[in-house]
Amino acid sequence: MTQVLESLRQAADLGGPVVMILLAVSVVTLATILYKLWQFFAVGVGRHQALTEAVVAWDRGDRSAAVTALKRSRSYLAPVVEMAFSARPEDARRLETEAEVRFAWLEGGFRLLDTVAQLAPLLGLFGTVLGMIDAFRSLQEAGAQVDPSLLAGGIWVALLTTAAGLAVAMPTAMVLSWFEGRMDAERVTAERAIASVLHPQGHRGPAADTTADPARA
Repeated sequence: MTQVLESLRQAADLGGPVVMILLAVSVVTLATILYKLWQFFAVGVGRHQALTEAVVAWDRGDRSAAVTALKRSRSYLAPVVEMAFSARPEDARRLETEAEVRFAWLEGGFRLLDTVAQLAPLLGLFGTVLGMIDAFRSLQEAGAQVDPSLLAGGIWVALLTTAAGLAVAMPTAMVLSWFEGRMDAERVTAERAIASVLHPQGHRGPAADTTADPARA
């Protein structure tokens, strides 16, 4: 742990205030990612087995089995499906809004991650520009006694901030993409559940049988 802290201190000394800012941003970003992972796990994102069983039972007309299965569900979408059990087809918009309220809660923090993914490389580039300015200023002050190592040293130190910005931005963008993919799947699950409950196939069975054979008329 001491070695890690010493490495961070040396990087901060070399990169200046920009690296310090990026280190602080990386800590906040990591905390946000860990919180979102815990939140997704706690509410059961992606775990809708009992909920799916309830929707399937309702879709085939088995109301008692649907209610029993829904009571076993720990999904955050269970209250929405329970509302759909007693709703009418014209209430679809209201149910979708209820689901969106839950999605908005789960998507809290996404804007922060997106901002970090976009601005961290720019912040690193800004630090590089400042470093290059300082390197060329030192080169000018050296006058005729120019030491190539002076310029090379200033350049690699300046590029350190760009590397730090990319190191923060790339993992953040990957994790954010995964989070957004999970939420897209959750929306599909909710829309399918609401549609299946409000328009069950079990209600269309007898009508379909009657119209299938016109000779019975």
